[in-house]
Amino acid sequence: MSTAKPTLNYILPKDGALIQEDVPTMILCKPKILPLKSVTLEKLEKMQSEAEKQAKQ
Repeated sequence: MSTAKPTLNYILPKDGALIQEDVPTMILCKPKILPLKSVTLEKLEKMQSEAEKQAKQ
């Protein structure tokens, strides 16, 4: 028994353009972790606590 694989013959047009349709797909990415407090809010809270410490002295 011979197991011959069938061969595919490609037929290319002699003139014209080959068209391949590109279908956009959704790409899932890692979720970005957002801070609970922003950096500016932390700076303001730190400045406020320092001002309160100085006011008590």
